[in-house]
Amino acid sequence: MLKQEIIPGILALLAALSAAIGSVVRQRSAHTVTEGEVGHLTLFSMLVRNRRWWMGGLGDVASYIFIAIALDYGSVMLVTCLQVTVLLFAMPIYARVTNHPITRSEWVWAVVLAAALALLIKVGDPTAGEKRGAVGDWLIVAMVMGPALVLCVLGARILKGRPASAVLLGAVSGSSLALFVVLTKGITQVIHHGGHHLLHTWEFPVWILAGVSGMIFQQSAFRAGSLTASLPTITVAKPIVAVILGIAVLKESLQLESGPEWALLLAITVLVIVSTVMLARGEAATIVEDEEHAAPVTDEPDKVPSEPVSD
Repeated sequence: MLKQEIIPGILALLAALSAAIGSVVRQRSAHTVTEGEVGHLTLFSMLVRNRRWWMGGLGDVASYIFIAIALDYGSVMLVTCLQVTVLLFAMPIYARVTNHPITRSEWVWAVVLAAALALLIKVGDPTAGEKRGAVGDWLIVAMVMGPALVLCVLGARILKGRPASAVLLGAVSGSSLALFVVLTKGITQVIHHGGHHLLHTWEFPVWILAGVSGMIFQQSAFRAGSLTASLPTITVAKPIVAVILGIAVLKESLQLESGPEWALLLAITVLVIVSTVMLARGEAATIVEDEEHAAPVTDEPDKVPSEPVSD
């Protein structure tokens, strides 16, 4: 890792650690608040009244504070790629809390992921670009990303009850959180010139909307199907979409000069994605197994009507 990447790298890892702690605390909130069918907004309104969800949310708040500071020093590509290490931190924390042993397979994929990330950063050598993207570039993103996310939500409704529904909602959540992270870089730049300027920028309301949407659809994805479908999708979609936005909008770049270097980077990227998916699936399977053997725990107020509720 180059010298200028050390500070944002450390901050990104601290963000991943904070997110891992928060994730372990509130992982089952979406399932414990109610067993009934509820809509996305209804579920979110119930979660904000759940004490466990708020305790876990503190970890997410700390995580995004670290991310904001990291983005002030480094590229979106570097920071978001390191965010997949949340799985590496969550694995031992969850094992400690639940007394559930880490399997040999999980250790192997954890080592593979750590090594692949180190190689990805070393070979790619991501370079930061602009702090804020041009309005024209963001309009193109909106015209492409907006309809795509709407189609994913509609598809999730049509495929309700199937694993594909959780995957589609996970993609919406990961993409929304990626947008939130990329916009965070511009938000920090505005804050440097005075926080009062935020209210006069178009990024601020979109930033808030992206963050809230990411949280809402994350919990909906967790409830839509098995965690083995939703968690890997969210974990992989977030850095992939963020990297694409970083390159397309913020003009970030990779320091690669030859075909073999690009081929090596592609191979490493595939290895990162595969190891992330395998690790996320293993973690999700462990959580589901523990939930099946645990007695239901609820926090008041948690009661909702048993009939379907739509938003």
